[in-house]
Formats: sequence, C-alpha cells, structure tokens
Amino acid sequence: MKIGDIIAGKKKAFPSLEIVPPLKGVSREELMSSIRPFKEYEPPFINITCHREEYEFRREKDGSYSRHTVKSRMSQTAVCAAIQAEFKSEVVPHVICGGASADDIGRQLSDFSFLGIDNLMALRGDSLIGEKRFTPTPGGYSYASELVQAIRSYGKANGRDFCIGVGGYPEKHFEAPNLEADILNLKKKVDAGADFIISQMFFDNRSFYSFRDACRKAGISVPIIPGIKPLSTLRQLTLLPEAFSIDIPQELVKEMNANADNNGACYRIGTEWCLSQCRDLLANGVPAIHFYTMGKAANIIDIISKLF
Repeated sequence: MKIGDIIAGKKKAFPSLEIVPPLKGVSREELMSSIRPFKEYEPPFINITCHREEYEFRREKDGSYSRHTVKSRMSQTAVCAAIQAEFKSEVVPHVICGGASADDIGRQLSDFSFLGIDNLMALRGDSLIGEKRFTPTPGGYSYASELVQAIRSYGKANGRDFCIGVGGYPEKHFEAPNLEADILNLKKKVDAGADFIISQMFFDNRSFYSFRDACRKAGISVPIIPGIKPLSTLRQLTLLPEAFSIDIPQELVKEMNANADNNGACYRIGTEWCLSQCRDLLANGVPAIHFYTMGKAANIIDIISKLF
C-alpha cells in the first residue's frame, strides 16, 4: 500500500520507523528481535536506510597501495525481504545517488519491484569522507530531483507506479545558502514527482512549523512528516549536530549538561523532551511521526506507548 493512501486512510496520526541495516554477522533473528517490540503499535511503514560503499587502502607487496571496497552491512534487499516475511508494515528502502550509476539504480528498482515494494525514499546521499563536495558516480545522478525523475521514468517503462518520498530540512540542508533556496530545491523534488516528505530530525518544533508553513507558501502540498529522535546520551549533544548539521535548543543542552555525571538522568531528560515534542506535533496536525531508531529501540518504544 502506498504511503499517500495510508495517510489518506488514517483518521489519526501514526508512528513510523527508520532502521539501519545490521552489520554483517548479525543474524536474521537478532534483526527481527530488535523490531518486534514495535509490532504492538502497528507502524504502517518502516524505512530502511542505504549506505554508500566504503573503501580501505591496502599495502601491496611492492609497497604501493590499492583501494578496496568494503561492505560492512547487510543489503537493503535482504533486510526488506526479511521484514516483509514477518511484518504487515510496508517497507520503504532508501535509494541514493551517491555511489551508484543509473544502471545500478535501475537494478535496485528491479529488485524492489520483484519484492512488490510500492514505496521508496529518493535521496542524494552524503559525500564520501574527505570529499569537499558531493561528487556523483560516473553515469549517475547529482541531485535527488534527478533521481525522482529517473524512478518515475523506470515506473512508466516497467508498469510500476512507486510512491516516492524525499527528505526535507527544517533548519536547511547544510550546503544550501539559505532556507528559502533549500525549499526551492525541495519543490524541484516534488515537481519531479515526489509524493511525500520526511523531515530531518529537529529538537525545536518551531523550526518544523516555520518550515512547513514556508513549504505551503512555496506551493508544496504533499504530506510533510516530521522526523524525530530522542537524545539518550550526553555525547549526542556533539555527535548529532556534527553528523546532521542541526541545532539543539540551549534549554535542553543546559539540562543535559547539568546532569553530565548521571547517564540515567540524561536518558530520561532526552526521552521527556522528545515526548513533549511529539505531543505538541500531534496537537498541531501532523499526519504521522517518523522515529529515527539508529539501532536503539527502548526509549522510542516508551514514547510511542504513551502517544499511540
């Protein structure tokens, strides 16, 4: 079932999840065990992230170095198939420009079509470590809007009408010169055929509401789903802004720092802040709340149990 139809058919907002494919060596049962606690709350869809290939340099006998591809995680296709076999939730694999040619993406789409997958997230993806700016793979795509167009073209040629989601940035993408320019880029993705938007995580709901209002003013009418993650450790005050170019409100920073020596208190503070965010979002008419699990389930399950 398509995400757009799910949203249209629901009278109340609902939770959805994003999971990361497990590292190689993790068993299917271990993966399923990490997802089963959510089953009680019936998330209509589960996103599965996609990661670029990584590289390592190995020294050869002659003293030179050669570059080798390293794949440390299970494939999306395998994870999607495993989830489909056990859960009623729709799977939503991420498709990224980074590290893939148009032919590579075409093969991905063929696999997803074979599995009967109706929904995709189309994203540009991150630059490689050490790159100053994103460099597309030869024969690939530079922008998510191009990827959306390519998925639409594939669908027309192969009788598959995918429902396509794209990312939105309430505090703007770090490469955009300003939020207005970033929203214009988002509109390009929607005009190319995107059906819904899931936002980057944020910790101040005012940022999301301003972003949503600006999107509507720009003529973007598709559903906008807020993406949320609770803080669980003090270290995330540094890690999350570094990784995702987001702001954390000073009030939350001060409260976490005041309890720097108490891991349990930091966990509780992060959970309560997120719960308050979610209650306010639901009161302000969001169609769903998308939780970034990042392999951690307990605090999110606690939050969902109080909301849905």
